[in-house]
This record gives sequence, structure tokens and C-alpha cells, in this order.
Amino acid sequence: MPEQFSGIFMMIILFALMYFMMIRPQKKKDKEVKQMRDSLAIGDEAITIGGIHGKVVKVNDEVITLEMTHAKQRIEFSKWAIGSVAKKGKDKSEVKTDEIETETTDIQEDEDK
Repeated sequence: MPEQFSGIFMMIILFALMYFMMIRPQKKKDKEVKQMRDSLAIGDEAITIGGIHGKVVKVNDEVITLEMTHAKQRIEFSKWAIGSVAKKGKDKSEVKTDEIETETTDIQEDEDK
């Protein structure tokens, strides 16, 4: 009897080892990539899986529009074609804060003159 169970026991250990060494890390990586693509926002600098660098100017459900630096060309890509995000753009709250600080500085400079 124990010899019969040792073969089954070894197979179970092998499948568990394969799961924890191969399947689980790949699922975790896929989940992170999906979250990165879903969190793309206007102003982010993205790199496609083909190596094209650009700034995100429009985001739809399945389509991203990137603006290239050369001649301000715009190209549409599927979301799955985005490989990584080089730089996150400023949040809207940060942009508003920067604008307010700039206006306040301008007003103070005008008062000094």
C-alpha cells in the first residue's frame, strides 16, 4: 500500500512545485501589466511593445493615442500594445496646485513693482 501512495504523492508535489514556480508568478505579472494599462492617463509617457515612445494625449476603452515628439505626429494604438510607462504625467490636482502657485507668484511680483 505505501508504495502505491508514494507515486501519487510525488506527482502531487511535482504539480504543486510547477504551480508555485511557473503559473503563479506569471499570473501576478499579467495582473500588474493589466493594472498599468488600465491606469494610463493623459500626460503619461508610454513605450509600446514595438519600442515607439510617445506621450498619451487620448485614452478610450481600448484605444490609446500617442503623440510623438517629432513633428507632433499622433498614432492610435490598442491598449494591449503599451509595454511600459516611462513617466507618469502630473495628476490633475498637482497641475491645479502648480497653476495657483504660478498665479500667486505673478501677483506678488506685480505688487512689488
